[in-house]
Amino acid sequence: MCKQLEVSRAAYYKWLHRKIPKQEQENMELAELIKEYDERFNHILGYRRMTSWINHFNHTNYSKKRVHRIMKKLGIHSVIRKKKKKYASSTPETMAENKLNRDFYAAAPNEKWVTDVTEFKIPGDTKKLYLSVILDLYDRYPVGYVISTRNDNRLVFKTFDKAITANLGAKPLFHSDRGFQYTSKVFQKKLKDHQIMQSMSRVGHCIDNGPTEGFWGIIKTEMYQLYKITDEASLRFAINDYLRFYSEERPQDRYHCKTPLEVRNEAFSTDCPTEYAIPRNKRIEKYKEKWCA
Repeated sequence: MCKQLEVSRAAYYKWLHRKIPKQEQENMELAELIKEYDERFNHILGYRRMTSWINHFNHTNYSKKRVHRIMKKLGIHSVIRKKKKKYASSTPETMAENKLNRDFYAAAPNEKWVTDVTEFKIPGDTKKLYLSVILDLYDRYPVGYVISTRNDNRLVFKTFDKAITANLGAKPLFHSDRGFQYTSKVFQKKLKDHQIMQSMSRVGHCIDNGPTEGFWGIIKTEMYQLYKITDEASLRFAINDYLRFYSEERPQDRYHCKTPLEVRNEAFSTDCPTEYAIPRNKRIEKYKEKWCA
């Protein structure tokens, strides 16, 4: 080997028996952690979340650049999302203004809720499962969700009832798109009975409901990586278990590496909930300046 690499045997043995520098030893330990976390979470972690999670769970202080550099050498990267846009037109019975107006910051739980419905294809079948979720914008906690084989009024109404039952007395600003379920007179009456103000996204402006759209991207990317899905039963289990994982085990940088459930429980245990500002994103701001009204 030394002859082929044109390295003297003496130099090779000197290198082999050398004392490993402290930084190199740390890099080796960090590389093992990166490989462990990448395997455990089925490749859903990019270098930013990999850094946050390793530091949070191991009480370390590695920099993002260092983790990024080692991940590149190991050939480890997060999964890449496949973007797919679909638009369905409908004739609304009742419409509401966009009162949320892309102000996704909430100072306390049950101040602002956002909701939507998405679909999941069942492998090896022509059927689909539909997931309806209501997210609280304070902690991004799913206050209510329902899985169904039909995308109908009952799906949305049941999700709303579950969220209200779990948060008695809540009167949040309720934001959605202009789906037929949310514009129906029956749903309007439900909101009125609970003294809840409604807000709706404008036509063709999916970013008006950005947090929910982002949540769909997360669950569809990570869930299919974390679970083996073969039929309807396994898909239902994956959705349910991922929502548990998201709420109880998945730390988020914005909340100082706390899970949504931890943030929510802390907020309910005090009269002055901690404020979690939405971090600035220059890339998104630049996009809004160019494309958003």
